[in-house]
Amino acid sequence: MNLAASPIAVATVIFLVAAAFTIGLVPFVRCLGLRFGFIDRPDARKQHSKPIVRVGGIAMVCGFVLSLSGIPLFGGCSLLALEQNRLIWSTLAGSLCFFLIGLADDLFILSPWPRLAGQIFVATVIWGQGVRIGAIDLPWPTSTGSVINLSDGLSLLTTVAWLVGITNAINWLDGLDGLAAGVTGIAAIGLVSVSFSLHQVAAGFLAAALAGCCLGFLRHNFNPARIFMGDGGSYFLGFTVASVSLMGPARKLSTVSLLLPLLILSLPLADMSAVIMGRLREGRSPFYPDRRHLHHRLLRAGFSHRRTVLLIYVFTQWLASIALVVANAEMRFLWLALATAILVATVVTSRHQLQTEKAFPRDFSNHVRH
Repeated sequence: MNLAASPIAVATVIFLVAAAFTIGLVPFVRCLGLRFGFIDRPDARKQHSKPIVRVGGIAMVCGFVLSLSGIPLFGGCSLLALEQNRLIWSTLAGSLCFFLIGLADDLFILSPWPRLAGQIFVATVIWGQGVRIGAIDLPWPTSTGSVINLSDGLSLLTTVAWLVGITNAINWLDGLDGLAAGVTGIAAIGLVSVSFSLHQVAAGFLAAALAGCCLGFLRHNFNPARIFMGDGGSYFLGFTVASVSLMGPARKLSTVSLLLPLLILSLPLADMSAVIMGRLREGRSPFYPDRRHLHHRLLRAGFSHRRTVLLIYVFTQWLASIALVVANAEMRFLWLALATAILVATVVTSRHQLQTEKAFPRDFSNHVRH
């Protein structure tokens, strides 16, 4: 099969292959998890009422790898420069390493500091393979030119902070059924559009594969979930979406390109920052488990599990549509208008439903977890 005449066609096939493999592999992974006891048991902090397999990230990783392995079959290699091809496989290697760190925590319950050390080490190695922030492209000329090349030390620090920060932001977002997979999938679809708008084909292919495995996993993970992705899955999603943004919009930071990934990922980043500041203010560790995340606040406000997830979804897709406007993507204002209409309609409907439930209390059974 040769689709090389159209990179968007290749990306579409990659997306469909990733989604199909992930959907098909989840039941198999679930059976293995039940057989070997890889389950998340209910406790005082969690509100799911029965044990659920927590290694679903295995299916997502397999779908991701298999879809990218098909790039040569689809004729995608002819669209990639040698450096771009190398960056794809470097990103894939880093994603697998982050997945293994998270999977080790799922199986052996590691403390936060060894996990963080492992993430920093892997991010440093991947930086050495070229997945990095190397320069700042200023929007105005200076005496030394408009491009400021970062020193190796500053490039390393910035890149590691970006990769590790976004990875943990996605991990902390994984508090409700379908939340992390859905938000990452929406962000990945936004990155597909942004990457192709900026002629970053490799980033577009990776983002398409990521979107496919996220949306395929939602088939089994949306409330009520039959399987959890675990830390292995959330680390894989976080690192992959962070590294794709480096290969595409943020590789040379400018006023525009810096805003693109920050806009698309601003919700999990803002949530993580607020949680960390709140914990530090109380003299606690940044890793101290509590119930101050955005989804916890929405649940306490009275929204149902599904309504909470939906609200975060639509806000994320609205942010992604703004990123398309900033990137001057085709039909950008149409997408922004549609996203705004969806956001307003969802907020209005949710508020009305919440007011109705408070006025006429009923026994709403919500299957939520943390």
